[in-house]
Amino acid sequence: MTFLTSRRTLIATVAALSLLAGTGYAQAQVTLSYLIDDNPTNLATAEALKAAFEAENPDIKIDIETRPGGGEGDNIVKTRLATGEMTDVFRYNAGSLFQALNAPQTMMDLTDEPFQANVIDSFKPVVTATDGRVYGVPEEASMGGGILYNKKIYAELGLSVPKSWADFMANNEKVKAAGKVPVIQTFGDTWTSQLFVLADYYNVQAAVPTFAADYTAGKAKYATTPAAMAGFQYGEDVFKAGYLNEDFAAAVFDDGLRMVATGEGAHYPMLTFAIGGISQNYPENLQDVGFFAIPGPDASSNGLTVWMPAAVYISKTTQHPEEAKKFVSFIASTKGCDARTSANGATGPYLIKGCELPADVPAAVADLLPYFQTEGGTAPALEFLSPIKGPALEQITVEVGSGIRPAAEAAALYDEDVKKQAMQLGLPGWN
Repeated sequence: MTFLTSRRTLIATVAALSLLAGTGYAQAQVTLSYLIDDNPTNLATAEALKAAFEAENPDIKIDIETRPGGGEGDNIVKTRLATGEMTDVFRYNAGSLFQALNAPQTMMDLTDEPFQANVIDSFKPVVTATDGRVYGVPEEASMGGGILYNKKIYAELGLSVPKSWADFMANNEKVKAAGKVPVIQTFGDTWTSQLFVLADYYNVQAAVPTFAADYTAGKAKYATTPAAMAGFQYGEDVFKAGYLNEDFAAAVFDDGLRMVATGEGAHYPMLTFAIGGISQNYPENLQDVGFFAIPGPDASSNGLTVWMPAAVYISKTTQHPEEAKKFVSFIASTKGCDARTSANGATGPYLIKGCELPADVPAAVADLLPYFQTEGGTAPALEFLSPIKGPALEQITVEVGSGIRPAAEAAALYDEDVKKQAMQLGLPGWN
């Protein structure tokens, strides 16, 4: 009788344990929430990172959430951090926009984590807060800002890559005469309107080497520095010349990629991360798209404005800090690079040690790399040299590029926007 009771108890216990295991109790699965912007290229990267990480870590699930890009997305990130409602891990800009997030109060300090040894040192300053601590790791490849162009149109019209703004405008005139769209703009996604201003910084620095320091100190202004105001003027120039696609006000980023890839338009001012979107959606046209830096006034000093990658950060409110650090460690590894490359192809140099580009890079990446390989051929974008970037820039550049506001007035308006940001950061010299 005693044996029978024990046997029944054993059977019941085994059944209960089996049931608990079936419900996941025996090995509880942790779910990490991961917030990214809704750009298709970045979403593809996130999905690839999720799949690769979960395959190695079956006890951790990644739940991807998306937000809009541009100023609307910036406000969502700031609000969620301020209210303690941020996801466990999130992707966001490095540089000046990071500085506005109050990292010491809202994010986990990642300075002493072992995975920081994988990150190339040149990246760390752009995710270092005012307390001197490091809060992020790079999520993508480094990027150049400039012009994606259709190589078939250039070959058909016998055009050469321009090194000066005058040469660029001459090319645009020939494209227009051939009945094609010279310059693609996609103001339906307002963030895309900023490239003529932001990607022109190499030329600004070439003309005024102290601009970044003087700007941060409140001594240099866009409206009173001709080299800095040039980017606003470029937006006005291409609009006034009638070089834009008819639907520039409503077209969005995906439209821009389609147009430059398929030859609907010749030039698209953009960051080189967009090569990944072309690789995904128009693979048959990938080798038809090239890249060059924003041409400035002097062909002899033309070079590339470089963007540091966006970063991933861990919210201070996460309930799963160890699992979150495990995911971030994976992102900052060669396996993370491999996942990105599998999703979007090679879009630029990685800032993770040991990550190599494949030999057969897209044509635009092949055009990008020589700038990095040339001494003095690159300069960081201003947002990585100064903590100040006015939040209204994308609205102002839409107005300039749409013929609503002249360049000089826009530059002065941006100076006021910048002043508000500098005073919020408590920088000296802005009272």
